[in-house]
Amino acid sequence: MKSILLVGIGRFGKHIAVKLNELGHEIMAIDHREDRIDEVMPYVTSAQIGDSTNPDFVDTLGVDNYDLCIVTIGNDFQSSLETTSLLKEMGAKFVVSRAERDVQAKFLLRNGADEVVYPEKQLASWTAIRYTSDHILDYIQLDNEHSIIEVNVPENWVSKTVGQIDIRKKYNINILAVKSGGVLNASISPATEFNEGDTLLVLGNLRNLKKCFHT
Repeated sequence: MKSILLVGIGRFGKHIAVKLNELGHEIMAIDHREDRIDEVMPYVTSAQIGDSTNPDFVDTLGVDNYDLCIVTIGNDFQSSLETTSLLKEMGAKFVVSRAERDVQAKFLLRNGADEVVYPEKQLASWTAIRYTSDHILDYIQLDNEHSIIEVNVPENWVSKTVGQIDIRKKYNINILAVKSGGVLNASISPATEFNEGDTLLVLGNLRNLKKCFHT
């Protein structure tokens, strides 16, 4: 369990709060709008209404006591930038900030953000790949070249083993896990056999993944 300061409770911030709550973390939510704080109260440990760009207000939060600070302010980049910088100046251990464009990410990283997330950009990429590919069920981009995908076991792989298929040698792709009947098996060996209806979690260059699975 981690203690998390979540700043900005718009739609994205609320989704994060709900998920963090499901994961069992302690959450302090901050927003300048009372209605947003009211909406998120069932999912957070505590909350305050206030201006995250105000040093006096931020000083009362004890930001150095949190394991993680997440800044999800979306429609006011100046406030996001000021908040990110202020959190770091006041001793925040790790700050993750939201960006909508590359130029915003550069400013955030220069002014205190340890990491930057692009919710719209990442979702757009996921949607484009997921729904234009016949076999890909889920998709996680790791960097500009490598991804993890969940994909149906090809028909011609059924009753064959990982060793017989040997896609690591042919395509430089790694099978991370096999899901069968909703149960995930991450203990993969050359003797692991594929069954009809199985899905795979595989890691590799997206170009190689598409070539291997004909997506």
